[in-house]
Amino acid sequence: MPHAKFVHLRVHTAYSLLEGAIRSDVLAELCQRHDMPAVAFTDSGNLFGALEFSEALVKGGVQPIVGTALGLLREEDSEANSNGQVSQGREQWAEADAIVLLAQNEVGYGNLIRLSSRSFLESEAQSVAALPLAALEGQSEGLIALTGGPAGPLGRLLAAGRKAPAEALLERLAALFPGRLYIELQRHGLAEEDRIEGALVELAYRLELPLVATNEAYFTEAEMFEAHDALICVAEGNFVSQSERRRLTPEHRFKSPAEMEKLFQDLPEAIANTLVIARRCAYRPPLRDPILPPYESADGRDERHELKAQAEAGLEVRLEAQVFAADMSAEQRAEVAQPYRERLAFELDVIIEMGFSGYFLIVADFIKWAKDQDIPVGPGRGSGAGSVVAWVLTITDLDPLRFGLLFERFLNPDRISMPDFDIDFCQDRRDEVIHYVQQKYGRDRVAQIITFGKLQARAVLRDVGRVLEIPYGRVDGICKMVPNNPANPVSLGQAIADEPRLQQERGADPTIARLLDIGLKLEGLYRHASTHAAGVVIGDRPLDTLVPLYRDPRSDMPVTQFSMKYVEMAGLVKFDFLGLKTLTVIDKTLKLLQARGEEIDIAAIPLDDPGTYELLARGETIGVFQFESRGMQDLLKDAVPGNFEDLIALVALFRPGPMENIPKYVACKHGNDEPEFLHDTITPVTKDTYGVIIYQEQVMQIAQVFAGYSLGQADILRRAMGKKIKAEMRAQRDTFVAGAIERGVDRDRAAYVFDLVEKFAGYGFNKAHSAGYALVAYQTAWLKQNFPVEFMAASMTLDMGNTDKLEVFQRELERLEIPLNHPDINRSDVEFAVEYPHNGGKPAIRYALAAIKNVGRQAMAAVVEERERQGEGPFADLFDLAGRIDPRVVNKRQVENLTRAGAFDGLDANRARVFAAAEQIVRHAQLAAEARDSQQESLFGGDGGESLAAPTLPEIEPWLPMEALEHERDALGFYLSAHPLDAFERDLKRLGITSYTELAGRRHGEGGAARLAGTVMSVRERSGNGGGRFAFVQFSDSSGGYEVVVFADLFATQRQHIVAGANLLLTVDIKSDGDSFRLSASDVRPLDQVVAAAAAGLAIAVTDAASVDRLQRLIESQAKPGKGRICLLVRFDEGRQEAEIELNQHFAISPPLREAIAHIPGVGMVKDI
Repeated sequence: MPHAKFVHLRVHTAYSLLEGAIRSDVLAELCQRHDMPAVAFTDSGNLFGALEFSEALVKGGVQPIVGTALGLLREEDSEANSNGQVSQGREQWAEADAIVLLAQNEVGYGNLIRLSSRSFLESEAQSVAALPLAALEGQSEGLIALTGGPAGPLGRLLAAGRKAPAEALLERLAALFPGRLYIELQRHGLAEEDRIEGALVELAYRLELPLVATNEAYFTEAEMFEAHDALICVAEGNFVSQSERRRLTPEHRFKSPAEMEKLFQDLPEAIANTLVIARRCAYRPPLRDPILPPYESADGRDERHELKAQAEAGLEVRLEAQVFAADMSAEQRAEVAQPYRERLAFELDVIIEMGFSGYFLIVADFIKWAKDQDIPVGPGRGSGAGSVVAWVLTITDLDPLRFGLLFERFLNPDRISMPDFDIDFCQDRRDEVIHYVQQKYGRDRVAQIITFGKLQARAVLRDVGRVLEIPYGRVDGICKMVPNNPANPVSLGQAIADEPRLQQERGADPTIARLLDIGLKLEGLYRHASTHAAGVVIGDRPLDTLVPLYRDPRSDMPVTQFSMKYVEMAGLVKFDFLGLKTLTVIDKTLKLLQARGEEIDIAAIPLDDPGTYELLARGETIGVFQFESRGMQDLLKDAVPGNFEDLIALVALFRPGPMENIPKYVACKHGNDEPEFLHDTITPVTKDTYGVIIYQEQVMQIAQVFAGYSLGQADILRRAMGKKIKAEMRAQRDTFVAGAIERGVDRDRAAYVFDLVEKFAGYGFNKAHSAGYALVAYQTAWLKQNFPVEFMAASMTLDMGNTDKLEVFQRELERLEIPLNHPDINRSDVEFAVEYPHNGGKPAIRYALAAIKNVGRQAMAAVVEERERQGEGPFADLFDLAGRIDPRVVNKRQVENLTRAGAFDGLDANRARVFAAAEQIVRHAQLAAEARDSQQESLFGGDGGESLAAPTLPEIEPWLPMEALEHERDALGFYLSAHPLDAFERDLKRLGITSYTELAGRRHGEGGAARLAGTVMSVRERSGNGGGRFAFVQFSDSSGGYEVVVFADLFATQRQHIVAGANLLLTVDIKSDGDSFRLSASDVRPLDQVVAAAAAGLAIAVTDAASVDRLQRLIESQAKPGKGRICLLVRFDEGRQEAEIELNQHFAISPPLREAIAHIPGVGMVKDI
């Protein structure tokens, strides 16, 4: 079959991060279009895409050539160790050059992945991945080398006029790659290429080395050049307009063979050698069956017998602890145990036959180790919770028989695939488990898995907008027109198609049109590499013999260069070590209880606690795992769960798809509707879900009891229904109907049941996963019901960095009537703590120091450690604090935010004064530290820190209440000590404004309207169907928080007022929604303006001339013109005489103005006229 006479050997794929722009599917299509029989992908310093591109090219009928542009350190100024490792003098190395290495065969591929791995693992974090040339000694077999063009070491030396070192280097490379070294020529029209080409050709002929023509292809076609140029700027932090920056050319595209032949018509052998190289590199990375390390038994048993021994022993423990009752006879025990023994024997046979004994033993080993170290482990997630073997090995903690969970949903003897346990660990201690695995199997055999961040719609616009120097506000406005949905990202093209404003901006402004056009071309390219949150692979040999490795600068573990899908194709087995915050919440709650002498075994709590189900049925689930959202709260109130099976069902139902069944489920549960009768054999299967099919396991059981499927066959049916492959579904339908007919079912009825089951199978949920998460949800609900103070303190600690969530918790504490004490430098801990009064009163939660914005956990830990140090005790005053803390960990900004939050109120209640003295306090800390370090003794025998005289704090007026509240909100993210609307209390009563709590306590029937006051806490804008913007606005008043929808017409006119911190008066329409209601605004006005318009005026009593002067300055600076009168009652002559004065001007009388006047020294009375 005819083919092109040239193939590309220097293609940069999208895995040349922020440099290459050619995707795997596109590369195969390009080769097919140009009749290229092969292509080499040689990404910059990595093999990220080696397996992905190989498979894509093979699928497209193109021979892949695996290669990389390996970084080589320059050797002019430093020497490598004799073994080729980089010495400690790494900082002396200059920038790296690059040579191209292509794998000829299996040996070459092995050397290639080892070299690539070493370049990352032996390079310092944040530096270029590169090796000294000496590192190639002994690892060059099976590799073809290209000299790298102008960017290679040979090209660089020749460009610098250093011919002798260049020739010496070339001879060294020729010795490393005998008969496998090619001198690379490039013609992109760059001056440096022209400057060195003659010398390269001369060296090639003189040393009898072959030439090869390459074209570094970074993008597909010339029309992509502008977008790619912007991409290069994104990578290097430059602007497109800069003259001194890296630039490529339109010639750096995927050129056709004809173009390359014409370009090198004077050197036809350089073109021909591309095919020679392709023929020499007929190798592709292998696909392997799963590889696991051997499990070593302490008793010398093989894996099969070890699994059986551990499982049978574990079953006895589980039966005694969780199944047998104390009063059971031996016969009763045997009868109850029989189903467990039969199920265990069946599962063991399947696991052993499928060859997965070692997998179960490895997972069980690290889970048992974690539990032995008191590291919280989840009860199980995913289909693995359906395995009795997993349960008895303590991999999971749910009894599969008790809850009707199916083993075949996890491991199907009729469908061979690797088992996959997803294990939840306490997020604070997950790394300890991973380190144990490293120690057990060897650090060179355990790695995390790489993942790649993409340039998604908003991100690509921000990056491109920056390099095009479009003002930030302009770009930000465009980005906000793109819907932000991380769970289901919207593409930029879809956003433009759906958003008329984007279309309008594109048509009206050429700059924005350019931004969008470049964004469309770059969207979806990889931006950076990072580490998968959970995935870990364990091998039976050093991993760099199987896959290339990478170094994540943020991790001390190696990381695979292949992503999740391709690392498994390469033969490695993935283990998921997930960090679940809720397990940490539970653990911290139990530790708080333990500190007060309350020991709780969370695994042994009763699953039928009435108080817990009552809490759930009321929807009081702030902080409760899985049940916290508004929609789930509404569902709980509607469904009124009364047992654990109900919770499993609700976890499964509250998802897209299954949600369609919620009304039917609720109605059938409460007896308001009758479930559809399908068949006598099906009724027991759907009994626990009130006749509604919810779970995938129910689909499998129906196929078993109604149509005679085995559970393994039923699992294949379930998967086929989910994939909706027509040919497969026709075959399954025939089998299903035939099986039902054999059992006496009418054909039409059998077909009807199949169609109904197929509908549910499309979105049925995994019951085993629901059961595992329902158990964790129940545990958190039980803790909240029985130990609310400790549970809420633990929950707040785990969300310290999320001020929006902390505000939600604060409102929940108000509802629960649990005091939340403000932060105190002498009483607060680093985390949220529980304070138990000595008199046996109600416990309170003390605010965490580390939860204050911008103070840092480490710094606050140092402060608390100093306070708790034996013999030191609480801080006596601000300068005692400053004299004892380390100024390296506490700075001015931290002092300011601690002051704003009120943490120093116990040392000095004047926050304004402390705030102004922040620089003084930090300077005193520095002087005290210097004195301690110099060991200077004072005249009184103390150390230098103690002898420093405390400076005098400035005399400053305290902040006014509203000012102090705004500072507090800046530091905490919400109002803690009071609420801004407290100042409006009298005015709101006079205006007849309803509080939210009063509104929530009313019965709303068909709806209605009301007037509310609220402080804006947050605004979430959304795009409406008509193209306009509307908003979900979170408000709070002194009674609680609430959400109001502001629709597009009103939002467009009042947008300038609806900002965080604004106090507004709302007229709202109330829409009844069962037991709850929703609010939408019909009118929005600034509360200050409304109150000022309604206030007749103020009467103010002052006692001296100084207070009159202060009052005058305040009115001139803060009072706005309005309708209100101000009357002064001035006392003089030591109070024996009075004069009444009315000011000529009228003013807007707002509560903040009233409060400010009341706080002036010498003002004795302020009242409304």
